[in-house]
Amino acid sequence: MATLKIWNIGGIIGTGPSSTSQCSSNHAIPFSPNRITTPILPIKPALSSFHSAHPILYFPCKPHFPLPASKKSTFISSAMSSRYVQEDLPPALDSTSDPPPLFDGTTRLYISYTCPYAQRVWITRNCKGLQDQIKLVPIDLKNRPAWYKERVYPPNKVPALEHNNEVKGESLDLIKYIDAHFEGPSLFPDDPAKRQFADELLSYFNSFYKTVTSSFKGEGTDEGIAFDDIEMALSKFEDGPFFLGQFSLVDIAYAPFIERFHPYLLEVKNYDITHGRPKLATWIEEMNKNEGYKQTSRDPKELVESYKKRYMVIKI
Repeated sequence: MATLKIWNIGGIIGTGPSSTSQCSSNHAIPFSPNRITTPILPIKPALSSFHSAHPILYFPCKPHFPLPASKKSTFISSAMSSRYVQEDLPPALDSTSDPPPLFDGTTRLYISYTCPYAQRVWITRNCKGLQDQIKLVPIDLKNRPAWYKERVYPPNKVPALEHNNEVKGESLDLIKYIDAHFEGPSLFPDDPAKRQFADELLSYFNSFYKTVTSSFKGEGTDEGIAFDDIEMALSKFEDGPFFLGQFSLVDIAYAPFIERFHPYLLEVKNYDITHGRPKLATWIEEMNKNEGYKQTSRDPKELVESYKKRYMVIKI
């Protein structure tokens, strides 16, 4: 897993971020805040149960840093109705936009409304009830303001977090950082077995992503194996419908991508990832109840069209 990358006002403190947990490409499509919608897609009933053993799902484990004791709090519910704050989303800033008053003590989260990596951090902010503490600054990835690279984040990618006169990047690092350093419900469990499995799942993500997206291009392994792995992972703990039983950072890490994969595969290949995977079907249903997630989700039709352009798919 990538290490935390930190940039300060004067320049680079750490090395540059990897390309696996931030958005920098021009594949994003124009976005209007009024077009945010709630569901991923209607779920079709799962028709059969998963089998309990799957040799593909064997994760290397990397330890997660401990949460400071002062920041630990009760594990959150899936709906987050008591902490969620509805907000009006600001327009994306482009090359004609002036910068915000940088490094003035305000904590800012730089995102793109179209980037799944940035969406991870946006969801984390929402689920911890930090809408008033962390200001959203959306960036137009197709027409970025020059000041963003020159004065904020030299890698010129999103997400990035401006906090305590430093700017940090990398989505998986940022969701952990926000959970550990800001008040609000804990998004990571205390149970050692669950913490270990969480780290295994976060480490597995790149493999999952590569398997699925390679199948879009007709390369590599069939995408079904990756979703079988997800089904098995969702079967490990019985105290809730999420990866660790209760809602956590692991669900946040996977949700933006499954949000995209699900409608795309259904549209392009007529392949329903929930068919025969009841745990995954339930997980998607429960995620769609999460208010902190729902404001970040987008119209499935937009997601499908974006992926068609990205993977040059022409449906005959």
